[in-house]
Amino acid sequence: MSCTRRRFFRVVGGTAASGVCASWLPPQLASAWNPQDVSADIQLGLVTYLWGKDWDLPTLIANCEKAGIRGVELRTEHAHGVEPEISADRRREVRRMFAESSVVLVGLGSNERFDHPDPEALRRAIERTKAFVKLSYDCGGTGVKVKPDRFHPNVPREKTIEQIGRSLNEVGAFAADYGQQIRLEVHGQCSPLPIIKQIMDIAQHPNVAVCWNSNAEDLAGEGLEYNFRLVKDRLGATVHVRELNLGDYPYQRLMELLVEANYRGWVLLECRTDPPDKVAALIEQRQIWEEMMRKARAKVASAAARS
Repeated sequence: MSCTRRRFFRVVGGTAASGVCASWLPPQLASAWNPQDVSADIQLGLVTYLWGKDWDLPTLIANCEKAGIRGVELRTEHAHGVEPEISADRRREVRRMFAESSVVLVGLGSNERFDHPDPEALRRAIERTKAFVKLSYDCGGTGVKVKPDRFHPNVPREKTIEQIGRSLNEVGAFAADYGQQIRLEVHGQCSPLPIIKQIMDIAQHPNVAVCWNSNAEDLAGEGLEYNFRLVKDRLGATVHVRELNLGDYPYQRLMELLVEANYRGWVLLECRTDPPDKVAALIEQRQIWEEMMRKARAKVASAAARS
């Protein structure tokens, strides 16, 4: 057995996966993105930006358990303190804390981006991403979020897009040896989904995936369904959403699209408001999401029965 396969099976225990997210992964990586309980298909989790940014790790885990939130993506530079600089002992402690709880470490949310015109800055971002990959592996996570991210004066867009795609291929190949998925957040000036598709057409490594980010740009051009179809076959383990009951983003339709696509992964709350009781707010968001999912599943099942 190769080093890659040994590491992978230590991380995920060889659990089989199915669904759109795993359809393009090689067999040895097919479940790196998958929720702990595959029978539950889509699950709800939390990105520590912004509601969890001030909670240390024990508080974060305890509050997620109180709210019925099953998974968490740890955004870098927050109070949890899970950063590449922590020691091997601390990494083992982080892994243990999650293993002894009902909360899954879905992965790490880095702030690394691959648009830098300066080659040295780009190399630093790539190497820092690799450090996050090792950290996620050591702590029991299954992936690292990265950004594309913007375009720069006097640099052709096509050159930036190609650079981002090639950088993703490099970190994706590196992460594969650790059973970690690279999750490209739809972010910044690269947020229009046709641009993300251009990037992913270059980033052909099967361990590179799209993290849907519920942006206003999703509705541009030919609309949500068209833009969703552009990347649905490359969706990874994570979908980011904001507060489900605020604004005019069509979250109900997004949930239907995920169900229709047989998505197996995490919908992660990345909330932007500042409620005084964030545990109560998480419970409210979970209840809203559960009702959305009930309606989405019923609608999709009804449509399938009629066809």
